[in-house]
Amino acid sequence: MKHNVYLYILVMFAVVYAIRVLPLTLVRKPIRSRFLRSFLFYVPYVTLAVMTFPAIVEATQSPLAGIAALVVGIVLAWCGAGLFPVAVVCCGVVFVLELFLV
Repeated sequence: MKHNVYLYILVMFAVVYAIRVLPLTLVRKPIRSRFLRSFLFYVPYVTLAVMTFPAIVEATQSPLAGIAALVVGIVLAWCGAGLFPVAVVCCGVVFVLELFLV
């Protein structure tokens, strides 16, 4: 069993190392492609969204409350509200909906 754990750690190390080192060694010139530059610009936002949105829906007792809070949060953020007011209102939406739905 221990042998497999060390093998898994070695494979994870190799994958992470390759992901971080290969771009540094292979790409020496500035990236001029508009498509590739815009793709790389949005990668952190997409990664954050992929990790956050399922957690928003699944963190509540009722997925409906999570979806409603997500929609309210998007609307408030679109209207220019800051992070703290959006978080407070979303928490309130979840609290009220779970109070009446459960």
